[in-house]
Amino acid sequence: MHRLDLLIYPDCQMLDVSGPWQVFATANVLNETPLYSLRLLAPRAGTVATNGGLVLHAPHALADTPPGDTLLIAGGSGVHGLDDALIAAIARRAARTPRVGSVCTGAFALARAGLLDGRHATTHWRHAEALARAFPAVHVDADALYCESGGIHTSAGITAGIDLALSLLASDHGSALAGRVARELVMFLHRPGNQAQFSEALRCQLGSRGRLRQLVDRVTADPLGDWTLETMAASMAVSPRHLTRLFQRELQLSPAALVSRLRLEHARRLLLESDVPLSRIATHCRLGGAEQLRRLFQRRFGLPPSLYRQRFGPSGATP
Repeated sequence: MHRLDLLIYPDCQMLDVSGPWQVFATANVLNETPLYSLRLLAPRAGTVATNGGLVLHAPHALADTPPGDTLLIAGGSGVHGLDDALIAAIARRAARTPRVGSVCTGAFALARAGLLDGRHATTHWRHAEALARAFPAVHVDADALYCESGGIHTSAGITAGIDLALSLLASDHGSALAGRVARELVMFLHRPGNQAQFSEALRCQLGSRGRLRQLVDRVTADPLGDWTLETMAASMAVSPRHLTRLFQRELQLSPAALVSRLRLEHARRLLLESDVPLSRIATHCRLGGAEQLRRLFQRRFGLPPSLYRQRFGPSGATP
């Protein structure tokens, strides 16, 4: 049985703890026999108050337990107050643990322990710049949901810890079980690690306001609709030229680029969730033919759609 330890501390983030924990606990329930032995560790055994006020009970102290197979460190505002003795204990434990990782700002503890030097890492988008500034030897991937570098796993904020846990579960026991766990947790889908922390739709919704925000919401709700520059301008009762200026000023892209990116995100979901041929996806998403979709996908996501599906698509995808 795989021994998995999750380290918490005062003012850690509750969901950084409960989210990953539930992934492995649910895997135990869904499998015929338990797969993971889960231990909740703290600097000292006993109660630990999270930064949201909920109190957890950690039965084990880090220093008093033998190393397991995986050590995950939760994030939260309390990570910046961890004392040097605990950081040294984390470094010693990591040296004897085959797999080490962090959720959200837990990456700061790994960085202080010297475990991220020369490696790629990610953290919550709000803290990525601070991590890069405080630890210049770390290559911070600010947009990644989660990543692995040199055997060390890091994830972005809050719910991204669930995605990381599903990724580790898939690595241990296959994507089919990870998919069952994701469905049991009523997740939309297991997001691949290189997916941006913000979707294009959310980025544009956050960047727009007023009537432009209303238009962005309509396009986001129906990206496969008949959205041309003229139809979008007419829906706002402005000229196409004025709409283009609004887009450039508030979103730094053109109306056509927004539509194309939203349709590419729709195509990406179909690649992950189905075995539909690329040509049919291209037609359905109004992205031309298969070859045009390949070019757009490669330019947007950095790899061809066939390889993306091979790497991240779940086994047993339905037509």
